[in-house]
Amino acid sequence: MAATHGDPLAFDDMEGFLRVAKYTLVKNTDMNSEMKEEAMDICITAVEKYQNDMEKCTQMIKEQMDKKFGSPWHVVVGKAFGYEITYEVRNILYIFVGGRTSVLLWKM
Repeated sequence: MAATHGDPLAFDDMEGFLRVAKYTLVKNTDMNSEMKEEAMDICITAVEKYQNDMEKCTQMIKEQMDKKFGSPWHVVVGKAFGYEITYEVRNILYIFVGGRTSVLLWKM
């Protein structure tokens, strides 16, 4: 793991990054802090429980969010994707769990 140009967060290799990227990175959200924390807990639990089954992971997240915050919630879990969506204000969360797995969660 080597930093470039004095930037401690610039890595020469992906493995070096993944060793330190064990925390959850929030890329985009407009949820209030209470909802964000609960949604992140649900997402992290599902990703850790179903690391090799993205279908079950998304199903678990959707069912828990629908039950807790009313439906309809939509979920995408994957390793590499982009998105352009329409969503209900204050109801989007886009995070990276463990460095590689992305979770996009929104309500329409």
